[in-house]
Amino acid sequence: MSERFTKAAARNIFYGGSAFFLVAFVALTAHSHIYIVRTSTDSEGLTESVARGKHVWERNSCINCHTLFGEGAYFAPELGNVWIRYGGDEDPETARAILIAWMQSQPSGIPGRRQMPNFNLTEQELNDLADFLEWTSRVDTQGWPPNDAG
Repeated sequence: MSERFTKAAARNIFYGGSAFFLVAFVALTAHSHIYIVRTSTDSEGLTESVARGKHVWERNSCINCHTLFGEGAYFAPELGNVWIRYGGDEDPETARAILIAWMQSQPSGIPGRRQMPNFNLTEQELNDLADFLEWTSRVDTQGWPPNDAG
């Protein structure tokens, strides 16, 4: 082995390493995308009402107070599993009614409790938001949130 590290050897190591890690990055990105699309996301359940519910979520900036899949502010509860907490996996109609009634009753006026504003959502918007929250409960979150209370 040569005692001298030449410029050509350094260049070859640099380009070879760059090419190797570029290929590894692309392969891992493709793997992540395939995993998310095939196993994590409930793509069959994506309907127009779910998409409209996501728009209601975004338009009213719900993420400024709530978290969804751990992303957002920690001021109010996690809503990724709210459908399950309200019993939606056992009785969807009752869970929807409770969820909509809860949103319509805000602010609750309970002393010492944080108050959620009333966004004056229409029946359609409330149902769409409930559909969105139902859809989020079917996403494979790999154990998130760590407790049932959100």
